[in-house]
Amino acid sequence: MTSILVVCTGNVCRSPIAEGFLRAAFEARMGSDAPEVASAGTMGWTGSGADPRSVEAAAERGIDISGHRAREVSDEDVARATLIVAMSPEHAQAFGRGGRSRTFTLKELVRLLEALPGGEDATGQASAERVAAADELRRGGFEGDPADEGIVDPLGMPLDGFRAVAAELDEWCSRLADGLVGSSHARTATRSTGSSP
Repeated sequence: MTSILVVCTGNVCRSPIAEGFLRAAFEARMGSDAPEVASAGTMGWTGSGADPRSVEAAAERGIDISGHRAREVSDEDVARATLIVAMSPEHAQAFGRGGRSRTFTLKELVRLLEALPGGEDATGQASAERVAAADELRRGGFEGDPADEGIVDPLGMPLDGFRAVAAELDEWCSRLADGLVGSSHARTATRSTGSSP
């Protein structure tokens, strides 16, 4: 797993927060081996900063996205991404058949990974293998929870709405990292360096 692309609509609310949480989650578990994480929007407000309420809600959870600049997703982004994580089904559908096998909504992928054998500790499998297995499970008819596949767009909501979205993204991004590399990965890496957990 070398490159993860997180996608929403404008790239100013949900995807910058998710990008920050995913980067932190993978770095905590993998250190310098963590994958590159980037974000973009299907209608990205290119050059805009993250919504100030996104910045504040993320900061309250220890993530600094104040330097984020929005951009629209490009064909190059899609081509180089090992995994595309969409904030809602409509974002996932925007990439067509070419990227279908590596494009999931965040919640869809987490549920698929957690349904795979070894979901409690994925350290025995490479992340790319687990993504391929998740896609195979999906093609086999795994439905997950179609009524709850998306992260609500908080644009226009008060700060509390952004806080709720940030809390949801924090949980699901942590579960995604656990599903791809295992929750014990960080503990193993910490012990091997002699640091306290």
